[in-house]
Amino acid sequence: MSSTVELTKENFDQTVLDNDFVLIDFWATWCGPCRQFAPVYEQAAEDNPDLVFGKVDTEAQPELAAAFGIQSIPTLMIVRDRVAVFAQPGALPESALTDVIGQARELDMDQVRKSIEEQQDSAGGQ
Repeated sequence: MSSTVELTKENFDQTVLDNDFVLIDFWATWCGPCRQFAPVYEQAAEDNPDLVFGKVDTEAQPELAAAFGIQSIPTLMIVRDRVAVFAQPGALPESALTDVIGQARELDMDQVRKSIEEQQDSAGGQ
C-alpha cells in the first residue's frame, strides 16, 4: 500500500488547507529520474507518518504544474502552514531528503511569515 496521496486539481487545495506540513513530488511516468526518486520518496513517507506526502502527475495535472511554475521534474515542494518553504528540481538522495524534511520541521513559521511580509512590504514600496 502506498503511503502517498495522489494530488489532483480537485483535492490539492483541500489537502494543503487541511494539513500543516505537505510534501509534494511533481513527476511523470516517462521521467527516469522520477522513477528513481519514487522509492526514496515512498520510504520517507513511511518514515514520517505524521506528514502528508503527495504526488502530482504533471501529465495528468498540467494545470497544477503550470500554477507552480514547474519547469523540470521531479520537483520536490514542501508546504508548511500553507506557505511553500522549499522547492527544488532534481531527484534527491535519501540522506538529502531526510535533511530537507528535518530543516523544514525546524522552521519557525512565525519568522517565515514575518520575513515574507517584510519582503512584500519592501517590494511594494519600490
